[in-house]
Amino acid sequence: MRTPAADRWGTGEPVLNGCACWPQHSDGEVQMFMDYQAQQLQGDALHQMQALYGQHFPIEVRHYLSQWIESQAWDSIDLDNPQDNIKATQLLEGLVQELQKKAEHQVGEDGFLLKIKLGHYATQLQNTYDRCPMELVRCIRHILYNEQRLVREANNGTSPAGSLVDAMSQKHLQINQTFEELRLVTQDTENELKKLQQTQEYFIIQYQESLRIQAQFSQLNPQDRLSRETALQQKQVSLEAWLQREAQTLQQYRVELAEKHQKTLQLLRKQQTIILDDELIQWKRRQQLAGNGGPPEGSLDVLQSWCEKLAEIIWQNRQQIRRAEHLCQQLPIPGPVEEMLAEVNATITDIISALVTSTFIIEKQPPQVLKTQTKFAATVRLLVGGKLNVHMNPPQVKATIISEQQAKSLLKNENTRNDCSGEILNNCCVMEYHQATGTLSAHFRNMSLKRIKRSDRRGAESVTEEKFTVLFESQFSVGGNELVFQVKTLSLPVVVIVHGSQDNNATATVLWDNAFAEPGRVPFAVPDKVLWPQLCDALNMKFKAEVQSNRGLTKENLVFLAQKLFNSSSGHLEDYSSMSVSWSQFNRENLPGRNYTFWQWFDGVMEVLKKHLKPHWNDGAILGFVNKQQAHDLLINKPDGTFLLRFSDSEIGGITIAWKFDSQERMFWNLMPFTTRDFSIRSLADRLGDLNYLIYVFPDRPKDEVYSKYYTPVPCEPATAKAVDGYVKPQIKQVVPEFVNASADSAGGSATYMDQAPSPAVCSQAHFNMYPQNPDPVLDTDGDFDLDDTMDVARRVEELLGRPMDSQWIPHAQS
Repeated sequence: MRTPAADRWGTGEPVLNGCACWPQHSDGEVQMFMDYQAQQLQGDALHQMQALYGQHFPIEVRHYLSQWIESQAWDSIDLDNPQDNIKATQLLEGLVQELQKKAEHQVGEDGFLLKIKLGHYATQLQNTYDRCPMELVRCIRHILYNEQRLVREANNGTSPAGSLVDAMSQKHLQINQTFEELRLVTQDTENELKKLQQTQEYFIIQYQESLRIQAQFSQLNPQDRLSRETALQQKQVSLEAWLQREAQTLQQYRVELAEKHQKTLQLLRKQQTIILDDELIQWKRRQQLAGNGGPPEGSLDVLQSWCEKLAEIIWQNRQQIRRAEHLCQQLPIPGPVEEMLAEVNATITDIISALVTSTFIIEKQPPQVLKTQTKFAATVRLLVGGKLNVHMNPPQVKATIISEQQAKSLLKNENTRNDCSGEILNNCCVMEYHQATGTLSAHFRNMSLKRIKRSDRRGAESVTEEKFTVLFESQFSVGGNELVFQVKTLSLPVVVIVHGSQDNNATATVLWDNAFAEPGRVPFAVPDKVLWPQLCDALNMKFKAEVQSNRGLTKENLVFLAQKLFNSSSGHLEDYSSMSVSWSQFNRENLPGRNYTFWQWFDGVMEVLKKHLKPHWNDGAILGFVNKQQAHDLLINKPDGTFLLRFSDSEIGGITIAWKFDSQERMFWNLMPFTTRDFSIRSLADRLGDLNYLIYVFPDRPKDEVYSKYYTPVPCEPATAKAVDGYVKPQIKQVVPEFVNASADSAGGSATYMDQAPSPAVCSQAHFNMYPQNPDPVLDTDGDFDLDDTMDVARRVEELLGRPMDSQWIPHAQS
């Protein structure tokens, strides 16, 4: 059995030297996180901090080795990778060695006691984690994460969001106060039960005495009857009167105890509703939004501590009620108590059933876009498993994939046994108990969807709109097989794809579902229409997560998106606030005059930013969400050479350069869009660096000041340097035919379609182009450059790089 100090997270306070407090620092060691920040915690936060520690990891170890602990790369270890067990062992050995060194350096009377304590901790940790060093890593990561979370939440109290944190703290404080109240009333009913038991036991003794007197009276000899009859009768009458009164007292005690249990269960049910229907549901909602790029749902440890307290108090009351029933059976007294006890017994069973089934949850969701024949993982956790000793006989969890209709039938308790919509490999897993963290969980690490069975789709619904879910189910008993539970939980909806090309549309289905699912819905109903501001929030959340940027969508960006979606010209965001967006507008119907949907265009923007342009977006160097006319309006009063980057209206994932250069032909120029394919050949920064006539990034930042740190360095080789095989290495360079002369003038006559790297074998005065100069502008009807030829050049160069170059391309080249 574990001592209270070794209890799970949040269920016991470590007591040091008789009080729950931080140990004092005894030397000049650099004080780290715990001393500077955690000691500032107060109230419930301090209680949660203290509850992180116990015999599995003493608080003194955290304090005296704070610098060493925080300097180790705990997060670099993959807990699911057995090969990292060596790293975990090295960290354990390092921790023990540091403790031993710290112990050896203690001097003086106080140091002697600390030396013994630290040495004891070194031995204890070595024995605890020697066979499972990964558990030490898991434990310390858990502690560090929660320390940072608690300090962050405490610091938020002084920020504008502090009122929300204060409200949460008040709610958590109320929950903890209710637990204290439940503890007191449970202790009170325990005392009342003991009093009832003692009273009943004395009653039984006196009742037996009454029977003994009756037996004596019946066995009196005629000679003794005259002398003893009167005394025995008086004693019998007195005793029977006492028994009569005491029977009424016992009945009163029983009724009062049953009434107290009724009140306790009312309070328990209310507390459980707050934890399961409010706090746990909110955690699940945060988990769902995290699938759209929202903030992480947060640790389950506080929730688990609450659920464990609930389980402990429920079980204590259940045992009390059963003992009360046993007392009634031992000494039947007619009255309402039997009915009352049957009622509270049924209630307490319902309460514990709801707790167990509701706390069987998915801690790590399977991917919501699930590709067949691809490995995926998930983690299921039972929050009350440790407290109810379920781990003593670890249950097995099974995963199956079912359709939306099968999920509906399951929630209606219709017979869907063995129904599934596909085959998952490696779909069974035994739950494991992690003593250091007190968690009982099943880690599915190598599942794979072998095949999927699709159902009949509705109307225009495509395969990427069809939703499935992974069903996790298990069975276990508690209390020595007193209660047997069959538990089930459904994953967030998943969309099954068979090819990567379906990922884009599948992600749209998941985004819409995660963003707009309503609490308590029928699987997996979502509104067909939502307000534009609601969609803005979802898009902004997804955008920041995908691009991995704190620079989200601005008011101007959202106006641009609204104009695109609604085919409107209004430039005021307020004009769109009451407008609704349907799913069809979002990702079923193409935008006017285009062959793609709104989502497909938006997803293309995120994709090119994520893969190639993230630093430039974060630098504010990409304006992005403006159309061609808006770009011209922004540039009209700027000096020649001012340019901006905007996302293409005509090509998914394309980005184009618009710049001002006043000439006889025109004032504004728009380069044909670049895509991911182009940037895999030459980066945006290098392409901009090639175009010398682009001088200022809108509004007025010098180009080199913004982009030079991203230019690819060109090695300066000695004049006599040659490649090993005797060939000169070429370099791809961005050239716009219309501006070749301008480029050459500004660059000292050195710009060509394909410039060679510096080499003595290259004549700096001559230009050798793959295509002859064309004096006529190569423009489309919109005045944009057609760079098909330029791309042909790039592809030709790539081909040439793979074989010996012909001397016609490089003058004086070595053959």
